[in-house]
Amino acid sequence: MTDAITSRRMLLAAGFGTAAALPARAAWTPSQPVRLLIGFPPGGAVDIVIRIVAEGMLRLRGVATVPEVRSGAYGFIAAQGAARAAPDGYTLASAIMGNMSVAPVMPGVAVPFDLDRELVPVSNLAGTPMALVARPDAPFADLDGLAGFARGRDGAATYASGGTGSINHLAGALLAGVLGVRMTHVPYRGGAPAVLDVTAGRVDVMVANLAEVAGQLRAGQLKAIGITAAQPSAMAPDLVPLAARVPQLDITNWFGLVGPAGLPADVRTGLADLFDVVLRDAQTANTLRQRGLEPLPEAGPAFASRIRRDRERWRQVIEANAIRSD
Repeated sequence: MTDAITSRRMLLAAGFGTAAALPARAAWTPSQPVRLLIGFPPGGAVDIVIRIVAEGMLRLRGVATVPEVRSGAYGFIAAQGAARAAPDGYTLASAIMGNMSVAPVMPGVAVPFDLDRELVPVSNLAGTPMALVARPDAPFADLDGLAGFARGRDGAATYASGGTGSINHLAGALLAGVLGVRMTHVPYRGGAPAVLDVTAGRVDVMVANLAEVAGQLRAGQLKAIGITAAQPSAMAPDLVPLAARVPQLDITNWFGLVGPAGLPADVRTGLADLFDVVLRDAQTANTLRQRGLEPLPEAGPAFASRIRRDRERWRQVIEANAIRSD
């Protein structure tokens, strides 16, 4: 009996030894070009991020991509294209905080399909802090000064945005709440005209993507109050990181990729690993930073957690301020 047990143990040990000696299964990598559906117009932040990452994929791993602009419907045309694609890893779509975390909880926004059931987060790519800027002749230069200015005007202080329900709007509403003041929202049709009116002195402040106002800040056409981050930005190291003092003002506007539901786990992991390599590459990171963006490599589960956290965060801001999209 003892000999039989000993023999069995030897066989099991031999079996485990054989299994341990087997080579690990190779990670999934694309064997044909990957389509990257871009849900916003050429030249915008989403388009820039995806094309920089696409260049890195080819340069570092020899993986070809086909960036394809399908703009419209707040990025949902591209997202729906990915949702309807075969779950094989060869069709992905852009995903941003606005359409993944804000739109689903914004009254008045008709999301054309079930994002959570028909899409799966693959990887976050990059993010940018937002800059709190003021008209050049503003009589304040920091948060305390802005708070005092707003209180003295009893709701007549103004903040601009790229439209009702936009991230500029939500960030401005959050700012007013954090400061404990009332401010009047002034919406525009897009970020560019909003920035122009702050520059012209017709609106007091705006919370804008740093990349959208960097030129005006360098030219002295806007007054910088700070950035919505806990650490200084490489693009604007002199800007005060507001979230170091007020953690609620830590806002990162992010840009990532999603794929169709049913994407196999090994394919999803293989893609995320590929993007991780690209985003940690010094050349890719430097190119992104020159555009006011920071690499933000987050694989599927971490990216999904960020989407959920931001969705709940903006839901609270929307409900507290009774915001409804146009």
